[in-house]
Amino acid sequence: MACFVVPAAEAIIVTAAYFAAKKRETKIEAKSFANGEKFESENKITWSKRLSWLLVLLWGGVAMLIVDHLFSGELVLYPPFLTAMNSAKDTAAMLYEIKTVGVAMSAFVTGIWGAICVGVQLKNRKKTKALSQNNI
Repeated sequence: MACFVVPAAEAIIVTAAYFAAKKRETKIEAKSFANGEKFESENKITWSKRLSWLLVLLWGGVAMLIVDHLFSGELVLYPPFLTAMNSAKDTAAMLYEIKTVGVAMSAFVTGIWGAICVGVQLKNRKKTKALSQNNI
């Protein structure tokens, strides 16, 4: 009914974190450039890049769920927007679904993203180690 609410809330929070990380990384890069230091971004995957992967997963899932709920009639384009809010019994079922299904979906997507980040980090370390051994 409204399981997309939790991933949408997480996506909003992650979007804010993404912009904060991007701003911080831009400042660090500008400071390094101004000091004449080499900014090593070729082999480093920044937090903003990692958060952008999570954003794609979350916003994509939210968009698909909204379309699905529109087609099934659980979501309408006029107030109260969620058809489950028409009666108290349906609202209770909707809130239960948000607590169970919505939280589970968000946790699963975030877990998959974490696994992707760990895999990329391990691959990057292996690549960096191989490059450093070849340069010796």
